[in-house]
Amino acid sequence: MEPDFIKLRDIKPALTGYIKEAEMILKSAAYPDEDAVHDVRVLLKRSRSVLKIIAPQVAGEFAAREISALGETGKMMSLWRNRTVLRKSLKELKKRDPDLFRKLKNNEKINDLLKRPAEQEIPAEQESSDLEKILSTLKKTGYHLRFEPMTGLDPQLLLKELEATYIRVSNNYLICRNYQKPSNLHEFRKSSKDFLYQLWFFRPLNVPVIKSLEKKLDSLTQNLGRYNDLGQLLKGLGYKYEYTANPPELDELAVLIKEEQDSCLAKVWPLAHKIFYPGQKLVNVLGFKLLII
Repeated sequence: MEPDFIKLRDIKPALTGYIKEAEMILKSAAYPDEDAVHDVRVLLKRSRSVLKIIAPQVAGEFAAREISALGETGKMMSLWRNRTVLRKSLKELKKRDPDLFRKLKNNEKINDLLKRPAEQEIPAEQESSDLEKILSTLKKTGYHLRFEPMTGLDPQLLLKELEATYIRVSNNYLICRNYQKPSNLHEFRKSSKDFLYQLWFFRPLNVPVIKSLEKKLDSLTQNLGRYNDLGQLLKGLGYKYEYTANPPELDELAVLIKEEQDSCLAKVWPLAHKIFYPGQKLVNVLGFKLLII
């Protein structure tokens, strides 16, 4: 006999854990490496997604204030990530087409982006200052969380907020399918991550179905992220097509990058359609029968 009551995962311990883990990672070394930066940024995004879903049920400006503070922290860390990602993307393309990169061996921008971190000029003083600000923000957020009561959160209202997120993502999906441009895809990726991170708290409603949905969303957001990184690479190279204005090999690299972007989106759209097709309801996506939570 199926139970008539399902308890959602507790939000406050998870949210507090995200902030504590981010602090621990940043304090574990003098300066965070590529993996540390990635892990902390994911934890910050998870935290902001959780704050969004509980915002209507917490007092005053708490949620909005912490979302803003963690958002600014994430922006600072994105600057650390960008160069590493551009280098990684270029190395992957070089491995795919070494002959093309031999033709580009004298391109200064490419050579600069391919430099190892130790060879780059790093504004150590500025980055050290940013790290102190980030740690200070995390400490303040952790302190505020300690005194913010969350024991009386209404699960039905949480589900309502999850549905609002789902509707927003569905709308972003349709915008992208009708007006496919980088800024729209970026918004689709951000809202999809919110939905993914919020969904984790509802997994007890239907474990196998929701775990499968989380896996699909993770693949979708990973490919949208890859698409965005490749777009940033084109910007980092300062590339702009004009007839006969560029060396042929640079135009060829741009085409290669565009092909990679096309491949990413080819993996996104079938998944996105299954989850967010027009008229789809959240309860159908989650596949749960019990409404008592």
